Amino acid sequence: MFRTILIYVGTIIATIIIAPIVVVVALFSRTGNIAHRIARLWARSILFVSGIDVTVSGSPAIDPRLPYIFMANHQSNFDIPVLLAHLPVQFRWLAKAELFRIPVFGRAMCGCGYISIDRSDRDSAFQSLAKAAATIKNGTSVLIFPEGTRSLDGTIKPFKKGPFVLTVDAGAPIVPVVIHGTWSIMPKSRRIIKPCRVTLDILPPVETSGYSRNTKDELMEKLRNLLCQHFEQMEGDPACT
Repeated sequence: MFRTILIYVGTIIATIIIAPIVVVVALFSRTGNIAHRIARLWARSILFVSGIDVTVSGSPAIDPRLPYIFMANHQSNFDIPVLLAHLPVQFRWLAKAELFRIPVFGRAMCGCGYISIDRSDRDSAFQSLAKAAATIKNGTSVLIFPEGTRSLDGTIKPFKKGPFVLTVDAGAPIVPVVIHGTWSIMPKSRRIIKPCRVTLDILPPVETSGYSRNTKDELMEKLRNLLCQHFEQMEGDPACT
């Protein structure tokens, strides 16, 4: 419990220090790339304070000139710092609008160029997806959790259709990312933090140009089967301290 308190305090301090820097830097950056690099330092500081060791495997060759849609399974709040700290590319989060309303943190997300998805009603959601598709076509890679929310039991849940509407509209390749170990650190129903080893497996890109809105469900099933297969191959739970 005492260690958890220290981690919370360290996270709050890191956010208070780094988030305003990100906001200021973003005012003078047209791309948001520098702000994203600073946010990566924020993520690394949280993992350091939390005593979490991350192993990255796969890391296929990715053309930095092309936009990609990174899709990862969602296990825990710690997925965010793990991905931000260890995905070796520039990307922007596709995140629910509620996160952008958090003081300081939300303004820093805007400063980094992260994309808000308003799920308050169907029309707002599709307007947000259309805006995100245009951003991707202009050359920006994004990261999405296709499950929509964190898993309650550590398994990979059914995917939402919205991310695949966005994918076929943007026509960008999907890079599947499998996260293993963060659920043991902090499940959705628990506030206590239990440091564990985490594995981040970056799979080869999946081409999407042959799919349309009419066949997006086939793409969704293909990607979920791929993530589940690799997730299940990671035998055993990471050792926890």
